[in-house]
Amino acid sequence: MMRSICVYCGSQVGALPSYQEHAKLLAKTLVENDLQLIYGGGNIGLMGVLADEVMRLNGRVIGVIPIALHEKEVAHLSITELHIVKDMHERKAKMAALADGFIALPGGLGTLEELFEMLTWSQLEFHKKPVGLLNIDHYYDDLIRFLQHSVQQKFVHKHHFDILLQDESAINLIQKIKLAGL
Repeated sequence: MMRSICVYCGSQVGALPSYQEHAKLLAKTLVENDLQLIYGGGNIGLMGVLADEVMRLNGRVIGVIPIALHEKEVAHLSITELHIVKDMHERKAKMAALADGFIALPGGLGTLEELFEMLTWSQLEFHKKPVGLLNIDHYYDDLIRFLQHSVQQKFVHKHHFDILLQDESAINLIQKIKLAGL
């Protein structure tokens, strides 16, 4: 049974107001589907927007943050549960262990690294959890095209590309993830 979704997203809010709007829609969708949020534990950027909205809607939020970031005062101290861990490796492992599925919102290098790690772990069958991409305002279109190119060039198998669930709607993506997680 799907109980929690790990969301990877930016420590910045991005250039478009729609990134924040869709982060709030995802928060609403998580709460309406009784899914707790697992995330990086920050109070800044889309991370903070998402966590704040889940909390405002009386959902559950579990953050996982390395001690170095906690000491820089970017930890979100008003969430349901905050795990302080040694480093980024421990953070990612803890988030993956707590989650029943994964979603990437727009973000930077860290978001991409986390997304690709979960895709790789799925490819290697280290987990069988669904991985999704919320493609807000076509943010990930070029990445999707690149991955399709990688398939065409025979560096990525089509069935590994197909692991990545994609949608522009939080509601539709959550439904796809729930179906894939059965």
